[in-house]
Formats: sequence, structure tokens, C-alpha cells
Amino acid sequence: MTKPAHTKAFLAATLTALSLGASAVHAENNVNIKLAYAQNSQPVKDALAKFGSLVEEKSGGSISVTYFPDSQLGGESELVELLQTGAIDMTKVSGGLMGSFSPLYSVFSMPYLFDGERHFHDVMSNPDIMNDVYQSTKDQGFVGVGWYDSGQRNFYTTDEPIHEVSDLEGKKIRVMQSEKAVNTMKLLGASPVVMSQEEVYTALQQGILDGAENNEFALTAARHGEVVNYYTLDGHTRIPDIILFNSNTLSSLTDPQREAVMSAIDESIQFQLEQWSQSVEEARKSIKDDFNVEINEVDISPFQDAVQPMYDDLKSHPEQYSLYQKIKNTSSNH
Repeated sequence: MTKPAHTKAFLAATLTALSLGASAVHAENNVNIKLAYAQNSQPVKDALAKFGSLVEEKSGGSISVTYFPDSQLGGESELVELLQTGAIDMTKVSGGLMGSFSPLYSVFSMPYLFDGERHFHDVMSNPDIMNDVYQSTKDQGFVGVGWYDSGQRNFYTTDEPIHEVSDLEGKKIRVMQSEKAVNTMKLLGASPVVMSQEEVYTALQQGILDGAENNEFALTAARHGEVVNYYTLDGHTRIPDIILFNSNTLSSLTDPQREAVMSAIDESIQFQLEQWSQSVEEARKSIKDDFNVEINEVDISPFQDAVQPMYDDLKSHPEQYSLYQKIKNTSSNH
């Protein structure tokens, strides 16, 4: 893919600056982390800002952070490319995108992988599970160092709520351009309709769609709550955001600096989880009070049974299936 001219120019300028400044950085042991990210929710932006202030404090001022926010340097795919070259040191991208860099990450896009939010948080916070995933891109020049919550995708419908799998039979449900999303809908008996997010409001309004699936902010910020009546908290996917670091940058830090970075990341994760939880709570209140949409929960066990063929297919990918088994075993510890 051809990079835009401004990205090429930035890349060249940054690489030059990095090479010129390398000796000074090692001499004084001061490090400036270039952190770029794409468009994001406020809790993520606030957490990344929190990381910057924490790492400066914890490193005694030897580490500072320069931000390139809101897709200034491109979308998430471009940011991973810049991270690989060392033009930036750190970014945050969707775990969905990461499946194209390491097959292990694609497991997180599987439907009904988690039994609920607590199971999701337990897995993502478990180094015995996540370290192998994070290190799986090391040969490509970067590693994972942490995660943020990006919520769960749920069904929202116009005419009737979803209480059980049979309620989805024949319903035209909008999905993203994703093989897993399409397969999930088919196994649940729905008719998947691949459509851009910008078209969904009108398609729901005109009855072209019976429903769609997304997190709470699709109903509030995108105002889909104006054209649907029911929101079903089935949580069919919970795809984490992944915090990434350039491998060379990480290895060039002193041990105390690396400890400061990881400690700051850990605290920023806890901060983001609290902010995200509060935002979701406020959005759900708005869905009910401002949009008059009914919210219901379901027993997801029958839904998990319906999509089991996707997990049977996963057996032909031993590394991915092994990760899935570790995730399910974590669930049984509750």
C-alpha cells in the first residue's frame, strides 16, 4: 500500500531525528516516547494521557511522551507500520486489526468467547495467557504491553427484543465486513447484511434492516436509539484494544525505566477500565431515559452452543485452539 506523502515525509524526518539523537539519548539516558493513536473514545484518550504523566513521574523525569493523537499520522494500520520501522515508539490499536499480524489475536474476535465481563477482564489480566500473545509479533519489531476495554457488541432491533436464539431467525442484521461476523449471524439463524456504519441509521429507519449490533455508543452518539426499540446485552464479541511498543525502544530502556513504563501502563489500564465502565453506565441510562429503548439481558449458553461449529473449525489451527482452551479454563476457575 502506498503511504500518503505526509506520512512518508514524517517517517523520513523521524528516522533521521532518531538516528541523530541516539547518542544523546544514551548519553543522558533521557528518552522521549513518540505515542500516536487513531480516533478513539474519551476513556482511551484520557488513559493514554494518564500514562504520559505517570511514566514521567515514575521515571524521575527521564522519560517524556510526545503525542500524535486523533489519526494525525494515519489510521491504525498505518500506525502499526510506523511502529515497526521505529518512526513511533508506541500506539494503541484494536485487537481485531492485530489478527492480521498474529493469528493468536484473531481468537479474540470469536463469538461468545467470554462468559461475561469478569471472565474477559480475568483473561486479559492473566500473564500466563497474554504474554505469549503479546510476544507473538516480536519478530515483526513490536510487542504488546497491555490492553484497554473497548466494550461489548450487542444486538439492537426495531420490532421485538432478542430473548433466545430463535428470535434471530430470518432477521436482517447489519454486520461489519468480517468473515467471523457473517458466520456468527448465519449460525444464529439471522441474515447478515454487510453495510457501512454510515448507512445503518437510514436502513433501520426504512425497514431495510431489522437490527444491527454494536456497543452502547452506537445508540447514543450515533443516535441509532432513535430508530430502534430494543437493546439485548448478549455480548457476542468483546474485542480488546491492544497497547503496542516498538521492541527496540523497549529493550533500549534501562531496567528502572522499563519498570516505570510497565507500572505506568498497568495504572493507565485500571484508570481506563474505571472510565470505560462509567461511560457505559451513563450510555445505558441515556438509552433508556433519552431514547426510550428497552434493555434486556439473556442467558448466553444457548447462543454459545449455536456458534460451536466455529470453535470446531478452530481445531485445525492448534495454536489458536490452545489459546481458546486456556481462555475457557480460566472461566471454570470462577
